[in-house]
Amino acid sequence: MKVLLNAGPWLAVPPAGYGGIENVVATLVPALRERGVSVVLASVGSSTLEVDELISAYDDEQFPELQKPYNQVMGITHAHLARVVAELRRRDDIDLVHDHVEVVGPAVLSAYDGPPVLHTLHWDLRKHPAFYGAFPPSIAVNGVSESQLARAPEPLRAASLGSVHLATPLADRDLRVERGEHLVVMGRVCGLKGQHVAARICQKLGLPLVLAGPVSGRDNQAELDVIAQDPYHPLHSHPDVRYHLDQVTPYLDGDLVRWVGAVGGDERDHLYASARAALFPIQWDEPGGTAVVEALALGVPPVGLRRGCLPEIIDHGRTGFLADSEEELAEWVLRVDELDPEECRREAHRRFSPSVMADRYLELYGEVLRSRR
Repeated sequence: MKVLLNAGPWLAVPPAGYGGIENVVATLVPALRERGVSVVLASVGSSTLEVDELISAYDDEQFPELQKPYNQVMGITHAHLARVVAELRRRDDIDLVHDHVEVVGPAVLSAYDGPPVLHTLHWDLRKHPAFYGAFPPSIAVNGVSESQLARAPEPLRAASLGSVHLATPLADRDLRVERGEHLVVMGRVCGLKGQHVAARICQKLGLPLVLAGPVSGRDNQAELDVIAQDPYHPLHSHPDVRYHLDQVTPYLDGDLVRWVGAVGGDERDHLYASARAALFPIQWDEPGGTAVVEALALGVPPVGLRRGCLPEIIDHGRTGFLADSEEELAEWVLRVDELDPEECRREAHRRFSPSVMADRYLELYGEVLRSRR
């Protein structure tokens, strides 16, 4: 089987730092190729993931362009999809397209009579009601959790082949470091992730907390200070920047509560693996939960609010704790030592390893191909 896997033009695969969809693709592709699937990756030219072929409309990542006004960036995704369609037109050896590009991917691919398409939904499906409420019937889709699909418009649920939980390569590693006393929140700093809630809880309890993740692509306080002091800076009013400055920064004391910016590679894994627990005080219905899966794989008990996909990933009382309020969350934080890190690791390997995700996608690929025939 030869699959064109469309990752989009925003970040390289794998990304150098933070990157959601690109990390998912970087996890899936090696496992597919181990199973004999040839992969044509549609990404940017700076991608370094080992694939059979790489096609691109742009040499470098286009993510920085997203900060510009819509009328200046609206053509980026379309140029990328035009490159994908041109590739499909010139050859006849692509069996299936596995698309990961929000809205523009299924909109363009449904208008082209080419290979069958499976589109993976990674986001809040209430964002684009006009599009998802009349989803193209020629495109098969899958979600990344059942809770995500439960909130989808009916046409989208009808097109769905079910959900495939996200995976992490960490599930196949035995990374063991000395456990510290700090707790950690890993991920993009924004109101939806609830870093201010974690900071408030840990300050009240006197527990050390490390916040790790970028703020609108910025990785350190000096860069944010420049933005804050310049009212004409294009990011001055960005919601993530305002959230960090107004709601998170007041808790940062450089000692008990720290923000370390985006971390990657071994530094990130060590910071995560050495944590006493990972906090997920999410303020929205999280669809995928990659960071939760990574915490489990590293033997770091996750403690979060009972929202979105978290109840599907965390077995309350066995591999983590779930709370219905901030007060209850604080109570469970004090009980994380009751959880067995080895049980967390075993669950991650059983449910969230790359091989599990790849096998499930191969099932869906077969279903899509049989349906087309």
